[in-house]
Amino acid sequence: MKYDIIIIGAGLGGLTAGAKLAREGKKVLVIEQHSKPGGCATTFKRGSFTLEVGLHEMDGPSPRDMKTRVFNDLEVFNNVEFVRVPEFYRFINGRYSVTIPHEPDIAIDTLSELFPAEKEGIKAYYNQLLTPPKNTDGKDGNVADFLDSIIKNDDLKLILLGNIGYFHDDPCSLSLTYYTLAQRSYYTGGASYIRGGSQKLADHFAAFIKQHNGELLFNHLVTGIITKKGKVTAVTFRKKNDRSSGETTAEADVIIANNAVSGVAEMLPEKKRKELNNEISSLRPGASLLTIYLGFSKSPAEIGNKYYSTALFDNSVKSIRDIYSNNNGDFAKRSFIFVDYSQINSALAPSGKSVGAICCIDYLKDWETLDKKEYTLKKKQVTDILIGRLEKLIPGIKDIIEYAETGTASTVERYTLNPEGAVYGFAQTPSRKIFDTFKSLENLYFASAWGKTGGGFSGAILGGYLTAFNILRKERAGL
Repeated sequence: MKYDIIIIGAGLGGLTAGAKLAREGKKVLVIEQHSKPGGCATTFKRGSFTLEVGLHEMDGPSPRDMKTRVFNDLEVFNNVEFVRVPEFYRFINGRYSVTIPHEPDIAIDTLSELFPAEKEGIKAYYNQLLTPPKNTDGKDGNVADFLDSIIKNDDLKLILLGNIGYFHDDPCSLSLTYYTLAQRSYYTGGASYIRGGSQKLADHFAAFIKQHNGELLFNHLVTGIITKKGKVTAVTFRKKNDRSSGETTAEADVIIANNAVSGVAEMLPEKKRKELNNEISSLRPGASLLTIYLGFSKSPAEIGNKYYSTALFDNSVKSIRDIYSNNNGDFAKRSFIFVDYSQINSALAPSGKSVGAICCIDYLKDWETLDKKEYTLKKKQVTDILIGRLEKLIPGIKDIIEYAETGTASTVERYTLNPEGAVYGFAQTPSRKIFDTFKSLENLYFASAWGKTGGGFSGAILGGYLTAFNILRKERAGL
């Protein structure tokens, strides 16, 4: 079998790249180890509930958002419906309860009224997001140091970082440049949810690839990347759950890796494997997430909840320097976000019912040493703890829970094959390296959360599209 492009993985980065390349007439093969496309952009059914795996809100799409160009090009707007999210997030920590809107002017007024002595710092924060400094000399810092330099009040800093879990687990090691770019998009273009769930977007890309004569192969695992004279030439693959099935080889002039960079290294011949592993030796995977998927017998709005996204920080988190230790601490105090999909027209549940999710930072180290019985017991204990805390936040919500299921870092690793269950790829630190190609191996590209544009839906989508664009540009230039 010979293809123009082979894509390892059907996450959003791989799907976007595949859709663009197929649209331009390339013969594309996408090989995915899971039974469906999307990676973290998927949903699953439990009874009458459609439960969302990864998406709480996606920045934009807005007129200036590059995703708008991508979605127009790949016919997304004609096939996928986006529902605007009402507020950015509500923040609660026992000392303050404040709702942060997507509109920066309103956010500035709201926060300035709460913290009148910090007006200049608040303006400096939003100036950083909306009009970042032009002359940085290529230097990067961390978010904690930046906030400390402009704001004195610790609670205000915490409020501004209410959604830090969208990016990283520690403001003291989160790249200011990365945070600025990502956070800016929420304040300049608002946010949306995909009606019916993120699977709708993944399914559209998969269908688009097929419509343009591309192929997708599910439940198959890529086992190796074949190279010759410094170029990729083919991949080997087999049925995921049948080692006796034997390997198949598919040839291609270009290979796009939509999986973890360390996973790519393991597929390479020994010399190249060592070279790539050496390049990433200083990098570490980012954090994972624990999610409790909830099906409600009626809408939480009916029992008084008014917010789509609520960030609950424990009272013990006194400063931004406490965030990392809290994320590694007891689940009885660990900060979490509750998303109430009934606040929008999400189409995830039948009339009269609704769904929601509790989500917090998680780590594989807390689960990987447990046997099956211990794992099941701990998962139940954590589920009970977090639902109990949600009950204190929204009295009566426990009584309307019809279904609950919990996914841990171990769950994420099992379904995505991401090391340590990392959902955002490499930790976005100031010293991070940028991966889009492997210089010592021609025509191998990276298009995933582990690549140049980082994690999240936008990062994956843009990374995939830019990868396709660069491949096409290189071909047209005859390089």
